[in-house]
Amino acid sequence: MENQVTEPEICTTQHACSVCSRAGTCDWNGVNKHTVFDVLRDILPPDTGKPFDFVEVRFKNTRKDFYYTRGQRYYVGQPVAVQAASGYDVGTVSAAGETARLIAREKGLNLNPDERMHVLHPANQREIDRWHQYRAREESVKLRAREIIRDLGLVMKLSDVEYQADGSKATFYYTADERVDFRELIKVLAKEFSTRIEMRQIGYRQEAARLGAIGSCGRELCCSTWLTDFRSVSTQAAKYQQLSLNPSKLTGQCGKLKCCLNFELDAYMDALTEFPERDQILTTEKGDARSVKIDVFKGLVWYAYTDEEENGNLWYKLNLQQVDEILSLNREGKKSPPLEFYADELKLDLPVAGQVIGSDELLGDDISRFDKKNKRKRKKRKKKSAQKQNKQNKTPQAQSNQRNKTRASKSKRRSKSRKNENNQGSRHSGRD
Repeated sequence: MENQVTEPEICTTQHACSVCSRAGTCDWNGVNKHTVFDVLRDILPPDTGKPFDFVEVRFKNTRKDFYYTRGQRYYVGQPVAVQAASGYDVGTVSAAGETARLIAREKGLNLNPDERMHVLHPANQREIDRWHQYRAREESVKLRAREIIRDLGLVMKLSDVEYQADGSKATFYYTADERVDFRELIKVLAKEFSTRIEMRQIGYRQEAARLGAIGSCGRELCCSTWLTDFRSVSTQAAKYQQLSLNPSKLTGQCGKLKCCLNFELDAYMDALTEFPERDQILTTEKGDARSVKIDVFKGLVWYAYTDEEENGNLWYKLNLQQVDEILSLNREGKKSPPLEFYADELKLDLPVAGQVIGSDELLGDDISRFDKKNKRKRKKRKKKSAQKQNKQNKTPQAQSNQRNKTRASKSKRRSKSRKNENNQGSRHSGRD
């Protein structure tokens, strides 16, 4: 009988990835961050005919590196033991063959076998079990390290802990606004966990990429799934795209401006070249008009007269051809006909000074109905609470006090009526 070679088991939860609590953070079935679909793994290069001698190995979260294979063949998703500065580490192959060559070329890496660490061998089950053993300790180690940082009074945020597969080193990832003196912290951590400690400072975007989260769009963060280079984002990108400068809407999970603001910026920049300047005034027979709103992709511009008291508070919708026609007349020193002659339709009334446009005017719907419902509920709650309070006040002592009050009020009324009768009688006797 032929010997059957069984692959080592990586997943120890025995659950489907869709319902597993470790989905997205384990090293099984390609659910890790920055996964690569290796479509060129079986294609040989046309020049040499030899496979690429380097593979990309993925470790915890977004940490990846290239390793020399020494002529051996490894497939994507295979757990391998690789060299480390001290000891060995275990990771999974994320790219091999021509795909790894293209990734290295895009990153501008000069891969030299003498300067790169080697892949030792495919990881066996004993190494994988030990790897999972240390991975299971990382969460408790992180919580204990945070307590130590708090006791030492250091201004830093510990975000992640990563153990080397053989347990000889633990890397602590942290973020801080200023330089932190953690020499005493390293001594305490080394004594507490009995291993070599490495502190590595990362940026806020790198922290979000390592931890992962759900963005405001409802999808996983781009930096934790496919985005690898973090380009600078400015508020000008939001202005070009006609977005409101609301920090809560423009910032991501990392507290910085969203990377996706740059995705469509080039398309907006190209489209805006056909539009006139925002501060350019149109001169008409009825008066000057200024731009108040633009629609980039529909090619529409809304104008309003600068003299609102005389011409009314209206927006006039023009297309780019009409705007160019008016501007050409202005360059010749002529005034164009009024905007009503060009406008397709009136948009809406501009807000008068001190007046705010309601959402029902803009959307055609009264969204304050939700507030009205809440008010009714509040009134009902107040009535119920008052009735409950009255029931609680109906104790024997309270009832006796209430009876005494009613008796006193009745006696006051009787004495007052008697005085009135006596006064009327004395008046009649005086007349007689």
